[in-house]
Amino acid sequence: MIDKQNTAESELAGFEPGTRVVNLEKGRRAFLQTLGLGIAGAAILGNTTIQSQAQALPSSVTDADILNFALNLEYLEAEFYLNAVNGTGLKAADLQGVGAIGAVNGGGRAVPFTDPNVRKYAFEIAADEEAHVRFLRAALGSAAVSRPRLDIDFAFTAAARAAGLIGANDRFDAYANDTNFLLASFIFEDVGVTAYNGAAGAIQNKTYLSAAASILAVEAYHAGIIRTTLYAKGLINQADAISNARDSLDGNTDLDQGISGTQSATPGFQFSDANLVPTNAQGLVFARTPGQVLNIVYLNTTQSPGGFFPGGLNGTLR
Repeated sequence: MIDKQNTAESELAGFEPGTRVVNLEKGRRAFLQTLGLGIAGAAILGNTTIQSQAQALPSSVTDADILNFALNLEYLEAEFYLNAVNGTGLKAADLQGVGAIGAVNGGGRAVPFTDPNVRKYAFEIAADEEAHVRFLRAALGSAAVSRPRLDIDFAFTAAARAAGLIGANDRFDAYANDTNFLLASFIFEDVGVTAYNGAAGAIQNKTYLSAAASILAVEAYHAGIIRTTLYAKGLINQADAISNARDSLDGNTDLDQGISGTQSATPGFQFSDANLVPTNAQGLVFARTPGQVLNIVYLNTTQSPGGFFPGGLNGTLR
């Protein structure tokens, strides 16, 4: 069993003394058994039969459908990061579109950053995510969907419970401090990269494809910042646990990778080695289908609205 590293950091992140430590060396498939989620975990993860884990995009899906799928994810990221740095989210002019505008559950608030570098990272990422929302809305024009209903409060608690970061009755405050902010960011930061990579091949319009590739690169930079900072702060077990939780949602394949060396696809890596760039054995980033992405952001295995999107995504791919 791997001991937690940096106990002081763990306590800041909401860990209680005596919290069960997840055995990260037994493999992701044993993760749920090791975690022992009980009733709370069953409610979060739902049926263990994972739906549409290899779902391909149907031929009826248009470029606009794909961009709107991405726009939903950008709404989520923008609201989280803007609230974390400013205490407020997107402007009213960036919300309207096809369908009713959804509320943001829990709101969010400015993080009292103590590490000036983490604060700078957060401000830069927030600005990028706001720009992504505006870019996609402009590209879609009148076809752009409105912001869906979002949860940027309790959804983080549900995810943290599923990852074993906190107890079944504890709450996780994503805005409490630098550590919690970084762990909350990691919960969905890698998902955006794999979502764009998974959808890129279905985009027909070359202009849209180029734009999606550019956004994918930016999201990868963001993910790299978060992964590197977590590693530098010694939050390795925690990040690996979050990765395992994501992997338990996105299908029976072993896709997700944490930041310890044992999570790397590179043969011979040890736990003490770093895995800051999650790639396959060929050095390529992996991709997720829309169904796999939905399972993660909905925090269940049946693609049922919930988690960060209590009312589901807006648009065709939902």
